[in-house]
Amino acid sequence: MRCPFCSHEDSQVKDSRPTEDGSAIRRRRQCEDCGARFTTFERIQLRELIVVKSENRREPFDRSKLERSVAVALRKRPVPQERTDKLLSSIQRQLETSGESEVLSSTIGEMVMNGLKALDPVAYIRFASVYKDFREAKDFEDFAGAVSEAAKE
Repeated sequence: MRCPFCSHEDSQVKDSRPTEDGSAIRRRRQCEDCGARFTTFERIQLRELIVVKSENRREPFDRSKLERSVAVALRKRPVPQERTDKLLSSIQRQLETSGESEVLSSTIGEMVMNGLKALDPVAYIRFASVYKDFREAKDFEDFAGAVSEAAKE
């Protein structure tokens, strides 16, 4: 593993342990050249996923993009990081075990919305406002009203 500080090629693993949800291995490493310590995470990847975007553009699935969009929706919300990590791992696992090598970006968006709906209603509405491309305050108002009505049932 290349050192992020000095770019030396070799580092030594000092400690390994599973993450809280067991979906990854956390490793503490030390650079053999500069002695700096850093953490890496290893995750199982069952298959290479290709995301089919609008206008048929294709790009490799990038978990970090998914993490960023969920983090923006959850910004300043009282949701523990471990619950967020479980949501992200669950979505990635579902995509990888679906049997498909290509997945529509809209499918991922729906999965995120469903996960956020169960996690935090404010984050759900925030994500939906971007995902569904609300154009006017009325769009936002209608969607928030529908969420509020569904919560009462």
